[in-house]
Amino acid sequence: MRFTISREQLQEGLAAVAASVPAKTTLPVLANILVETTEKGIRLSGTDLDIAVSTEVVADVETQGAITIPAKKLTEIARELPPSPVKIAAVGEQRVTLECGRSRFKLLGLPKDEFPSFPQVRFAESWRVKSGDLQNLITHTSFAVSTEESRPILNGVLWELRPERMRMVATNGHRLAKMELPIASAGAPANDLIVPPKALDQIRRLFPADEELEIARGDNHLGFRSPVTSVFTRLIEGPYPNYEQVIPKDNEKICTVDKAALVSALKRMSVIASDQTHRIKLSFNAGMLKFAVQTPDLGEAADELAVRYNGDPLDIGFNAAYLLEVLRYMPTEEVKMTFKAPERAATIEPEAWSESAQYLCLVMPLRLVD
Repeated sequence: MRFTISREQLQEGLAAVAASVPAKTTLPVLANILVETTEKGIRLSGTDLDIAVSTEVVADVETQGAITIPAKKLTEIARELPPSPVKIAAVGEQRVTLECGRSRFKLLGLPKDEFPSFPQVRFAESWRVKSGDLQNLITHTSFAVSTEESRPILNGVLWELRPERMRMVATNGHRLAKMELPIASAGAPANDLIVPPKALDQIRRLFPADEELEIARGDNHLGFRSPVTSVFTRLIEGPYPNYEQVIPKDNEKICTVDKAALVSALKRMSVIASDQTHRIKLSFNAGMLKFAVQTPDLGEAADELAVRYNGDPLDIGFNAAYLLEVLRYMPTEEVKMTFKAPERAATIEPEAWSESAQYLCLVMPLRLVD
């Protein structure tokens, strides 16, 4: 194998693939990037056995071939190279030479046969989705996934694909985010997938917003591909909890509030709130929202904010960190909050937003200590 590639193309290709290479591994070949020649140039691939990424970059190929090269060292070398064409050649099955300007490197690689093969995914039956729409869903929901290992199913994002719409849902049991967008992906079967957020982060990072992606599933894998880059991920198995039954349908107390003002007040109150519970008391009245915090051994704080509120007066407690997190992703200047009772879930939605997209977050209250 022998080819010449521009320094910039090499850096770009390595940047796309490097994040899928594990920092520590007991399998030496996983610390390497697979480099193989193609019709248009070279393909670079990396994997940690859960997620695999491969991308194609333009190069001038003299002789065909493939070898795996240590990812960390190749990336570090590429970063420091002078701005000249880079010549890379495989000598036998395990040695690689790299030349650029007056710099010369020799690296030890591993044979291609030791690199794990990519999962089988049937792209014949694929959904076609605009990358920007997918990134929109990921951004607005994946923050809510659970990081606790006791319920692995909640460590993933539920992705419901239907012929006319797609929806993502994530929750950790205390807060939930749900977003739905219309799609036109005729002919693809309906499916429910539970995707690890780490894979969704790669999708968000690698594919430009205007690109159309093909998405298809294998037995226990999901594949995403554009003309140049492919990402494969293992799916999380099992039934996702019935989230619809926790989303309240009869919250009749409604508050509309300026998002920036609410965020500022919550941040001020958070300074005095307990480091463990972040508990803040919210008291809603006709035109006013009052905040109160009392933390033993620290002190207390109070604030108030003009709001539009319909319903009986209500005192309710929340974890301020969860409220702030949800508000960070609200796409509008005003938000609508709905309540039923102090011990029932509250919802937060963007006020007067899109006609086609739907976005809703849910936050469970905290019990107020008298």
